[in-house]
Amino acid sequence: MSSPKVVILGASSDRRKFGNKSVRAYATAGYEVFPVNPREATIDGFPAFPSLAALPRMPFDRISIYLPSAVGITLLDEIASLDVKEVWLNPGSEDRQLLAAAQARSLPVITGCSIVDIGFSPAQFPD
Repeated sequence: MSSPKVVILGASSDRRKFGNKSVRAYATAGYEVFPVNPREATIDGFPAFPSLAALPRMPFDRISIYLPSAVGITLLDEIASLDVKEVWLNPGSEDRQLLAAAQARSLPVITGCSIVDIGFSPAQFPD
């Protein structure tokens, strides 16, 4: 059986940021991690993808978003074009306009901390 696959949109090489803690948490949980950041070549040993369009075409179990809502809303059509089971809007990445736009596209949106959902606390991944 293959590992579940997660896209971390807004992944960061800055270990203080939740976009980095998420990469580490999902890797610890056994996920195959696909960080997306246009300015990084690798993040914590994983090849980083410059955009959603650069991701391999495959089913993903999750996309976990760590971007401001004003940026996230511009990516909803690309997210909708992917084969993904869940789209997680982490604290600080959601607002009413983004949620409404995501629902209009029938995206399977969940709001909450995806790190907590997989059984960890962000505090377990220190800087």
